Amino acid sequence: MPSIELHAAHRDELETIENLMQFYTYDFSEWLPLPLGESGFFQLRPLPAYWHRPATRPFLIRVDGELAGFVTVDGDTHLPGAQFNIGYLFVSRRFRGQGVEKFVVSTLLSRFPGQWQIFHIEANPPARLFWAAVMPDISAGRFSRHSLMAEGYPCTFYRFEAPSPSA
Repeated sequence: MPSIELHAAHRDELETIENLMQFYTYDFSEWLPLPLGESGFFQLRPLPAYWHRPATRPFLIRVDGELAGFVTVDGDTHLPGAQFNIGYLFVSRRFRGQGVEKFVVSTLLSRFPGQWQIFHIEANPPARLFWAAVMPDISAGRFSRHSLMAEGYPCTFYRFEAPSPSA
């Protein structure tokens, strides 16, 4: 098992996350019509407002000391009562399938106890398989599943509670 670290991104590391968003978007372009701009970069939505929201918490992921991806927790929820949402989760392809994603999600759930929603677009088969496989474990089997539209795309939402570490 590799050594996996998850640390809160500092303000000066947000540019690193913005750079990694190109790779995140590249991966999504397999399932969504996301065109490349004439400059050769994806035209990303500006995120400064996202980073300044009080509920948005960005994290960098390192595997064996090497930058491997990022994840964000935010309050952009679609299900009643949910407090936390995983806004973005990106792990570089080289580190996928090694338990990194599950470690990251489990770590976040222990840091942010409360009501969660996690979702994926239906058009993304790897995400669909990943969440279906890990959801019973990370939620102790206590979750609800919902099919909703988000930003015009059919999505699957999972809703569950992450207990306090002392609970």
